[in-house]
Amino acid sequence: MTDNPIGFPGLGLQFDPSPVAFTVFGRGIYWYGIIIAVSFLLAAYYTVRRAPRVGIRQDDFIDALLFAVPVAIVFSRIYYVIFNLREFTYDPTTNPYPQKVYEIWKGGIAIYGAIIGAVLTAYIFCRVKKLRFSAMMDVAALGLLIGQCIGRWGNFINREAHGTQTNLPWRMEVFVRYIGDEVINSRVTVHPTFLYESLWTLLGFLLLHRVLTRRKFTGQVFLMYVAWYGLGRGLIEGLRTDSLYLFNTSLRISQVLGFVSCAAAVALLVYNWRFRTHDPAALAPLGAAEGPDAAAAPSDDADEAMDEAMDEGADGGPEETAEKTEEREAAPEGGTL
Repeated sequence: MTDNPIGFPGLGLQFDPSPVAFTVFGRGIYWYGIIIAVSFLLAAYYTVRRAPRVGIRQDDFIDALLFAVPVAIVFSRIYYVIFNLREFTYDPTTNPYPQKVYEIWKGGIAIYGAIIGAVLTAYIFCRVKKLRFSAMMDVAALGLLIGQCIGRWGNFINREAHGTQTNLPWRMEVFVRYIGDEVINSRVTVHPTFLYESLWTLLGFLLLHRVLTRRKFTGQVFLMYVAWYGLGRGLIEGLRTDSLYLFNTSLRISQVLGFVSCAAAVALLVYNWRFRTHDPAALAPLGAAEGPDAAAAPSDDADEAMDEAMDEGADGGPEETAEKTEEREAAPEGGTL
């Protein structure tokens, strides 16, 4: 138990999780780290299983992860340091004991930095291995959504990444020392912005999971992810009380980056949908992309069952399925309609 329980008075709920899950040789193992690790493992499992659907070998995707993950961690820290220099700068009055840049275990990482690092690494990896970068990012985008959805619950355990004060029915009550530069030092009800982002990314994952096998061009899912997450982050960041700012301005860097990236992604989506012609062969799964005599891509019965269930729900149920069956029977052998 802690001295800072988390309440949802409008919902009649209260939680009091300790940030430390357990200790090993006297050192605390924090829930935040455990949750981040679980989110990464689930994201990696999903993306590796889905990689053949976009024409990427599982081994290649795993190799890309081995390079991208450590670089993403480093970039997440660099991003945080750049836009929060005062925390790392000595000042005898306001900051006599500045945090060291390498002391990442004391907190201070930023998801946008991690995304930038991962994307740059994936681009270089694909150029070296002669892989289709846009296809790899299509499936990687879904992994990012899984990680962001689950990882935000580490902020819940730490009582951080919350928003401004509110009286909405789903308000969260916690002890707050500061809101911006204002000293609070009391329990207040605030926006649970960690929850907003978790739900936003969950909805994004459910939508883009369906788009992955219906995309019209490689890179579509990644661009939709950038637009979806950028819009949500831009809106939610406006409620946050712990934002990183664009140097000495009043602009929240993640809000600016969110809205700008959303606009750029939407523009690229429209351009690709309306003005570019794409080769359908680029969308073929791994086995099909390698030719008719190649081994089929690894199948995943759970994935196929999920896709079929979604197809039936989206396409009108048994009647529509029957129509598709008739079309397949009428098609020439080996053809695709």
